[in-house]
Amino acid sequence: MTGKFNFDLFGAVALTAVLVVSTTSLHAQSIEEKTQVCAGCHGVDGKPADKTIPVIWGQQAGYIYIELRDFKRGDRKSDIMQPIASSMERDDMQAIAEYFSKKSWPDLGQPRASKEISDRASNANRSIGCTGCHLDQFQGDGTIPRLAGQSKEYLTKTMGDFRTRARGNNPGMSDLMIATAPDDLAALSEYLSGL
Repeated sequence: MTGKFNFDLFGAVALTAVLVVSTTSLHAQSIEEKTQVCAGCHGVDGKPADKTIPVIWGQQAGYIYIELRDFKRGDRKSDIMQPIASSMERDDMQAIAEYFSKKSWPDLGQPRASKEISDRASNANRSIGCTGCHLDQFQGDGTIPRLAGQSKEYLTKTMGDFRTRARGNNPGMSDLMIATAPDDLAALSEYLSGL
């Protein structure tokens, strides 16, 4: 009971801080001021402390914009991101997306996958066709996200959310994840995180 209370209290305080800072940041003048709120979760150096939160430094600008737009519309759910995105105008979303896309992708220091895992991931990729959209080096392009070097925990969570349709802003991804064996998805997460 005490642990849950502490977590609930911490969560409430953190969310309140995010909402206050987000309102302030969006009315700021410089892009650096506008993006300060993002560092609270996504990391001051581009490395999120919570590994289920995505790296956005160096991510594709079009993808960042679409995700912000989807949070604002409610097509993608998040108790933290929806309130932040709901107060953003289109120009803010585009500027923030451009800003983060121009930063260098951080090295999360994740290990390369073993040969066995890499082989399983390669077979899964051939079956699913990941590189058809995410490209050969999994760098993404435009509105397609970079997967290479993303945290294993985020990739695992996101693939699981697509699989259960908890993340509903891309039904095609949900269909692909549902059609893929959980062990293959685990191999893909481990492989991609080590690139």
